[in-house]
Amino acid sequence: MAKNGTEYEPTFTDDDDEESEELQDWNDWDAKEEEEEEGPDFLCFFCDSRYSSCDDLFDHCSSTHHFDFRAIRKALGLNFYGSFKLINFVRSQVVENRCWSCGLTCQSNQDLQNHLHETVNFKDMTPLWDSDEYLKPFLQDDSVLYSFGEDEEGEDDYTAVVDKEELMSDLRHFEEICIDHDIHVEKIAIDFDTSYESGKSNVASSSNGYSNNEGSPREVTINGMDSREHVESAGRKTKENKLRAYIPNHGSKDVKNINDDYFGAYSSFGIHREMISDKVRMDAYRQAILKNPSLLKSAVVMDVGCGTGILSLFAAQAGASKVIAVEASEKMAAVATQIAKDNGLLWSKSPGDSTNHGTGVIEVVQGMVEELDKSRLIQPHSVDVLVSEWMGYCLLYETMLSSVLFARDQWLKPGGAILPDTATIFVAGFGKGATSLPFWENVYGFNMSCVGKELFEGASKIPFVDSVDDHGLVTSAAVLQSFDLVTMKPDEVDFTANVELEPNLGGAAGSLTDLKSETTWCFGVVLWFETGFTSRFCKEMPAVLSTSPYTPKTHWLQTILTFKEPIAVTSGKSNIDKSAAVGTEACPAVRIPLRISIARASQHRNIDISLETAGVDPHGRKRNWPVQIFNLG
Repeated sequence: MAKNGTEYEPTFTDDDDEESEELQDWNDWDAKEEEEEEGPDFLCFFCDSRYSSCDDLFDHCSSTHHFDFRAIRKALGLNFYGSFKLINFVRSQVVENRCWSCGLTCQSNQDLQNHLHETVNFKDMTPLWDSDEYLKPFLQDDSVLYSFGEDEEGEDDYTAVVDKEELMSDLRHFEEICIDHDIHVEKIAIDFDTSYESGKSNVASSSNGYSNNEGSPREVTINGMDSREHVESAGRKTKENKLRAYIPNHGSKDVKNINDDYFGAYSSFGIHREMISDKVRMDAYRQAILKNPSLLKSAVVMDVGCGTGILSLFAAQAGASKVIAVEASEKMAAVATQIAKDNGLLWSKSPGDSTNHGTGVIEVVQGMVEELDKSRLIQPHSVDVLVSEWMGYCLLYETMLSSVLFARDQWLKPGGAILPDTATIFVAGFGKGATSLPFWENVYGFNMSCVGKELFEGASKIPFVDSVDDHGLVTSAAVLQSFDLVTMKPDEVDFTANVELEPNLGGAAGSLTDLKSETTWCFGVVLWFETGFTSRFCKEMPAVLSTSPYTPKTHWLQTILTFKEPIAVTSGKSNIDKSAAVGTEACPAVRIPLRISIARASQHRNIDISLETAGVDPHGRKRNWPVQIFNLG
């Protein structure tokens, strides 16, 4: 299940515009005056004291509570992320009246304050906060998280300073364009059938060569095609995929409401038509299920998030003895039941009788997979094959992978199969040709580049889902993270990874590259994923489902993260001006180190993405850019 979010823009009259602008001006004036008067507010980790600067707060914590944040950072060599995690860890412990250092739980906060003690040797400590769960802010709008690193730019290879005011400005911008969830659910069905013609590149795509074959001697297909074949560009017709932006402090919607909206959206037939019409998606699953008879014959299969039940129908067709189709949406569970019945595949029994009176094998179970154990409908570890189409934008949006892992641990037999069984996220840098900038530079002979620049600045604040042609990429691709669904732990869904991109200007359009110096501009990074139906389980016919720019287009498209400013890159021996800043035209970078974190957001089913970017010139000089924080939801 996955997948489209569409942004809706309200319509205003001219009078409304004037009034809104006037109100906005006064609101901005008042807000600025308020900020100037009040200033930042830094809450103590251990008591209710508040301070106007991080320095004052850290001095107070050190002298009053025996917590020397600066000394701990220095002794343990904590970078931005380590420090970020430490702050959230300490706050989480204090709420439980637990000592952050020794773990002792006290009866009250006052007892905890009385207990707090010096830590003699920081280097002997085992950092208890070294978990990606502490990348999530424990307190909303915690000013300390965005201010502790001030004046430390360049200390660590990957560390960059977060500008609090800039970040808060970004978040306010997000809030302005955030969509009310009621409007979203009401209108989503209408917009799923609205398409637009995307810009068409004037160059053809080529094969990317990625696969998850794991050494199988048999053919592997990528998106339903022989892996040895040249892959041509897919058709350019796609859905409009403007993403909604989300402010984590929207605390009014609890998990239940969000789930109701989420599964309500999947009650729209439009989204199911889009997914079933995605030939790449359907061919991969159909091949994995129908072309591997030794796996499915007489097997008990569980389909997590069955939707219309198409994967369950494939499993029944492949010879499964029983298919348990789990669907949380009440409407779609009824639809899947009717479809299975209409095709003579519905399993049925008389009330109070365990005997199967039908010829079918599919049983549709309505409910969230996490709640099925309460109804005791399914025996633990009784499933031979677990199948699910759980992938969202950037692979992890919608966080449905956690549900699949839950089903695996609860019902899959030891040695049972998961389809797909691997997933990999890739990253590459994109150039000017993948942006809207060239369009605005010449509009019927007029220069409108100011519009393109404004759009570029806005794009650096939110992630976008769109199609990127492979010829728009200007760096090599790198594996950001790989998952083995058979062995991974649920908390490994959140991760931080370091990768390094190198210029690959052979793929960039010639008009964008100075061939003499082999220098061009990298405007941001593109994320995509592949899932593998490997020979571990699909022994007769492994397959790969790829959402790469190099392969035919899918409804997942790619996820785009735009830099705050473009980085000049070179793959040749250009003349370098050592006095110029790295990443400028005078001193282009030869490598772009990245640190990317993806974690489940405080808003259920959303994900947070943080991006740390650096540039390295031919002489090894490094420049860091400020951390960018994106929310995909």
